[in-house]
Amino acid sequence: MIFYPDNTLIMAPLSGFTDLPYRRSLRRHGCYYAFTEMIDAGSLAYSNPNVPRMLSRGEEEPWLGVQLVGADEAMLLKSVEVLNTYHFDLLDFNLGCPVPKVAKKGAGAVLGRKTDEAARLLELLVKHSRIPVTAKTRIVSEDDPEQTVRLARKLEDAGAQTLTIHGRIKERVYSGPVFHDIIAEVRKAVKIPVVANGGIVNRASWEDALCRSGCTVAMAARGAMGNPWLFDEVRDPDHRPPTLDELADEIALHIGEMTIFYGDEAGFRIARKVVLDYLRGRRFPGALRNRVSFLKSHTDLNEILDEVRQPAAAGRQTGFSPDGIGV
Repeated sequence: MIFYPDNTLIMAPLSGFTDLPYRRSLRRHGCYYAFTEMIDAGSLAYSNPNVPRMLSRGEEEPWLGVQLVGADEAMLLKSVEVLNTYHFDLLDFNLGCPVPKVAKKGAGAVLGRKTDEAARLLELLVKHSRIPVTAKTRIVSEDDPEQTVRLARKLEDAGAQTLTIHGRIKERVYSGPVFHDIIAEVRKAVKIPVVANGGIVNRASWEDALCRSGCTVAMAARGAMGNPWLFDEVRDPDHRPPTLDELADEIALHIGEMTIFYGDEAGFRIARKVVLDYLRGRRFPGALRNRVSFLKSHTDLNEILDEVRQPAAAGRQTGFSPDGIGV
């Protein structure tokens, strides 16, 4: 079984975000357990040209998992053949993604509600993967723990070595209350380790997730977007928020690595959403955030960072505020 050390915070796979430059930013702040972006089985089966970059692993990365999403048996089997040629520490099967482009294929959270089919496909992955297989899913109901418990037991029987449970139903997507009590029921019902997921934005919410679920490990997702210092905070309760210079320095490093990884044109285009995440929740003026939407050169980036470094205006803060942010 996959046992993460107690009191560990894992970084979730995030489609369109957790590429190699993103993970390097997280690792600078203490993240050890991280995943690639979520990979669609069809992209692997049909040799999408973007896949090798999405599966890139840095030589310095100590541990890296890959996450697969899909519902077509043939494509899943072909994708495992491809993944077996790469070096990863585990393969995670996504049964919790709620976004429409995944749902319309019957995968992710939609498949997670088809308990028997989800377990059957997971068992196939277990049989053909050369590395351990885990699963990430969501609670099935906010009112009836037994539905999620049944899914968890089926996945355990199918060979999942660890389960990560997001404490929101599919319809909630990334907002609303997190039902840690249902995660707790799952933890008590299975013998394999269970990881709590959902709503983790700071040390207090991490501690709350562990306390209420009874789990010893949790997984962060959107709460770490633009906030790699979350991992510092979890490791050290006395960790202070980054200064304006530290914030700007991290953005510069992160985006600089993106332009090397993707090239300037694509790198700056993709970087816009990343820079906006760094500014989000820190009360920077709207005019600055608007400029980020047109970021396309090192000159643009330097001008933006010069403004980020300016002494704090009224109300500006570098500490991360999760208010209104789905995680």
